[in-house]
Amino acid sequence: MVAYIAKRIFAVIPIVLFAILLMFALVRMSPVDPAEAYLAAANIHPTEELLAEKRHEFGLDQPLFVQYLQTVKNIALLDFGNSYMTNSPVWEEVAARLPATFQLAASSILLSILISVPLGFLSAIYKNGPIDHFSKGLSYFGASIPQFWLGYLLIFFFAVKLDLFPVEGRGSWQHLVLPSVTLSVALIAIYTRLLRASVLEELQEFYVLYARTRGIKESAIMVKHVLKIAISPMMTGLGMNLGKLLTGTIIVEQVFSWPGFGRYFIEAIFNRDIPVIQCYVVLAACLFIVCNLIVELLQLYMDPRISWKERTEP
Repeated sequence: MVAYIAKRIFAVIPIVLFAILLMFALVRMSPVDPAEAYLAAANIHPTEELLAEKRHEFGLDQPLFVQYLQTVKNIALLDFGNSYMTNSPVWEEVAARLPATFQLAASSILLSILISVPLGFLSAIYKNGPIDHFSKGLSYFGASIPQFWLGYLLIFFFAVKLDLFPVEGRGSWQHLVLPSVTLSVALIAIYTRLLRASVLEELQEFYVLYARTRGIKESAIMVKHVLKIAISPMMTGLGMNLGKLLTGTIIVEQVFSWPGFGRYFIEAIFNRDIPVIQCYVVLAACLFIVCNLIVELLQLYMDPRISWKERTEP
């Protein structure tokens, strides 16, 4: 098992390097000149002398391979340069906004798990019953409604009409309710259907029949065996959506004026702030990779058959 974990961790390194290479290539192929973008952000007229000076300062006059190695070195040191707009280190500004995004993502994931796990499990146990029909309706609603529209609807009813929650900003737990619900509705729809299908599939397995034959309590079979294995596909979806939430809460952060990383990225795009854009792309790729790695290791703990298959595969 230790060898399996080490193999998965080392496999992350070339993926990260490829993500950096892809980001590097996209920036170099962009029609936006970093030197020109920097001078435009500083409201300085771009003369040829100033452009040449800034290109030399940014290392853009060096061979591409040297630029790529320098980029990898800087990223390893968390040095993404200075923002064109504020002239402050990008990583410091990103680090100041990441806690807000982490808080929003964590609350959304927690809310979706607390609702989708019992709902998906019960809808499979009581198939075609009232709970199952309710979960289907909720899933259709969550999968079809756009997040920005749902956010505005929640603001209209619960903030403007009922005055129960604040409209925008970050502060107390009340500020967290509406954006968390907006993000979690789509996740609840996905996780509920995934878990329901997985539980129904596990109920057809022979080990469930054997456990019932041995006289094991139905509740123990359902919780200790069926649910533990059936939740694995949901864990996979959780890993993918966690990385997406940490980097893709852009729309919700804009709707609720949430001071997170996604909103900062939108501002960087409008201002052609290339160092911030580079930081976002690299950080997004790394978060996706790390989140999927963590979920894979959790699946290994919950289902040891994964490591056994790895050892027996040619």
